[in-house]
Amino acid sequence: MTAAQRKPSRSRTAAKVRPEYIAAVRYPDGSRDLFHVRNADSLADAREMVLLEVGDVRSLLLARRH
Repeated sequence: MTAAQRKPSRSRTAAKVRPEYIAAVRYPDGSRDLFHVRNADSLADAREMVLLEVGDVRSLLLARRH
């Protein structure tokens, strides 16, 4: 096999980077939390992950982290 016929190694191919999100949560009792969501595929997925984790919230603000 010559050098021109070799397949590129995995280290050279770019891995798809998932976006990271930040979620600010305010609870019904007035307390608040900040979450970093790293394994979400989309903004809707990040929202669902946070709501499943924390349960009842008064407000939820999500932003994509750059």
